[in-house]
Amino acid sequence: MKDFYTMGIETSCDDSSVAILKNDREVLVNLISSQIDIHKIFGGVVPEIASRKHLEAINPLIEKALLDTNLSYKDIDLISVTKGPGLIGSLLVGISAAKALSLSANIPMIGTNHMQGHICANYLSNKDLKPPFISLVVSGGHTYLVKVNGYTDYEIIGTTRDDAAGESYDKIARSIGLGYPGGPKIDKLAKEGNKDAIDFPRIMLEKKFIRFFIFRT
Repeated sequence: MKDFYTMGIETSCDDSSVAILKNDREVLVNLISSQIDIHKIFGGVVPEIASRKHLEAINPLIEKALLDTNLSYKDIDLISVTKGPGLIGSLLVGISAAKALSLSANIPMIGTNHMQGHICANYLSNKDLKPPFISLVVSGGHTYLVKVNGYTDYEIIGTTRDDAAGESYDKIARSIGLGYPGGPKIDKLAKEGNKDAIDFPRIMLEKKFIRFFIFRT
């Protein structure tokens, strides 16, 4: 049976990434071009700068992914690209690159939901994982509690009412002078603090739906 190769392109925020997957769950290469040092001086991601940096990084990443796997465009059976959610300018760079490859090399292309990608990443690190299960998705801009009924069947049962966890980390870090990115720095300081200093109440306003309260501005 012929092996099936999928190229994944991700540009939803500030990191450019290109990966190549063999068959169902074997990652051959996963390349990332980080922009952390660029956005650090601003205390957070600047969308216009992020999209320009994606333009500079995406083609070299695609070429290197093929080189590292000793594959050519004719070996790629499918291109999967992040279609959202994310920064519109950043998303357009990845989608445009994927469309160009799809048309020029005659490779089928599909758009992938960013949040679905977070969930499906677990299949790569846990080879025996199968639906159904409950997934907690915690990313920079989104926080969800999702019931995974099948590989393409998802049911959102909880989400944030205000900011997502990653975004709130960056806002807090910026306001107290810790710099960007805030997550690792706040996590380190939290381990040195008193976990019982504040007794935070649990809030549920709706009886049949779960909401997370992260940070109110």
